[in-house]
Amino acid sequence: MVENQGKYPANLSVDYPEKPLNRLTTFFRPITVIPIAIILGLLSGSSFEYTIDNTAYEMAAGGGVLFLALVLMILFRQKYPKWWFDWNLALTKFSCRVGVYMLLLRDEYPSTDEEQAVHIELKYPDVKNELSRGLPLVKWFLAIPHYIVLAALLFAVSICVLIAWFAILFTGKYPQGLFNFVTGVMRWGLRVNAYAFLLITDKYPPFSLQAD
Repeated sequence: MVENQGKYPANLSVDYPEKPLNRLTTFFRPITVIPIAIILGLLSGSSFEYTIDNTAYEMAAGGGVLFLALVLMILFRQKYPKWWFDWNLALTKFSCRVGVYMLLLRDEYPSTDEEQAVHIELKYPDVKNELSRGLPLVKWFLAIPHYIVLAALLFAVSICVLIAWFAILFTGKYPQGLFNFVTGVMRWGLRVNAYAFLLITDKYPPFSLQAD
């Protein structure tokens, strides 16, 4: 594994709300997030099952982050098409905006294209000089320690969000410590995704909640 030095090529930050958060939309957040979550699901290639007259139907949607095609392109051509990167970047940004809204960090309804208060940096790789040809085949496996830690952190996030939900209802504010922790977990997850699936870097993700 390559030792991390300098700024990691994937980063995320969320602006802390300057004004009190909306208590009403916070209370109904599990409902208000549904429309934009459906759009994200369609873009991500999710499938939906519904029943009519006791007959089950499944509707599938294409899309999602480009991964397997990237593995083959890097392996055989040492190339990361720029428009593939742009698609992955745009979908990642949109996913994070939806995640920030769902986790109560911000009140703004997630935009499909505007940055809003969620700032994501992903560095377009110089494939021939920065990426190993064969490493994309095993990055998902090398990232297993991160999956284990993130599973525990996500459980902690669910508890933090529940506490924050009550705090917002009573005070209108998201406790700063909880806000930083939830944002840090999102940042950690983004970096693991950038390494193992977006394939923009060979630098192993740091076990850290902190920004560079």
